Amino acid sequence: MRTPLAAGGAALTVMALAGCGASASGTGDAGTTTLTVFAAASLKGSFEDLAAQFEAAHEGVDVQLSFAGSSDLVAQIQQGAPADVFASADTATMDRLVGDDLVGDPQDFATNTLEIAVPPGNPAGVETLADLASPGVKLVLCAPEVPCGAASAKVADAAGLDLRPVSEEQSVTDVLGKVTAGEADAGLVYVTDVAAAGDDVEGVELPESAEAVNTYPIAPVADSDRAELARQFVDLVLSSEGQQTLAGFGFAAP
Repeated sequence: MRTPLAAGGAALTVMALAGCGASASGTGDAGTTTLTVFAAASLKGSFEDLAAQFEAAHEGVDVQLSFAGSSDLVAQIQQGAPADVFASADTATMDRLVGDDLVGDPQDFATNTLEIAVPPGNPAGVETLADLASPGVKLVLCAPEVPCGAASAKVADAAGLDLRPVSEEQSVTDVLGKVTAGEADAGLVYVTDVAAAGDDVEGVELPESAEAVNTYPIAPVADSDRAELARQFVDLVLSSEGQQTLAGFGFAAP
């Protein structure tokens, strides 16, 4: 069955994966073949479903999923973490691996847009993007190098706003966590994250989100020991079944 990995610092991830009895890209216990998929944090629910579908169709294959901010995952791959597939939350982040010849040809598989997440009841009364710049509103954003942070900067620039967050996080799930924990009045996350959070947050629609539509690419990692399985996983994500799964989590077509 699937084994989600804790995706912390690059060095820790490399050490943890390298220290396993079998390589994360090799053959595990009792002949199980492990396929390691690095994916943007916003893909967690959808890729867990896709991994289950893949395992059901590939007897003896264990899909290990590692979720984190796309930029953190890129750093891990650049430092030698044994991954077979990488799915990014934007093309700019994927392009860093393309430039290093560390992935095959990326293919776009989904798009996502921003939404404002607020705690239940919206205690700060955030109704618009401009409200995020109001005095006293505790705003949390993704860091600029993270795809959701780059998208946040685009919508703010388009609206002529100077957003000053109380903290900048390394993944969109960390931003959402600050909101659900009551540590922030609002956070800019993806519409898919608001939907996945259920009653833990409320969503405030963001017309300006059209200024920063994130396109998600996926690619097999170069020199993977499981190149054929990696290609098949990419094919599943791009297939009609994969697209239907992604749509069920709120993603739009590329």
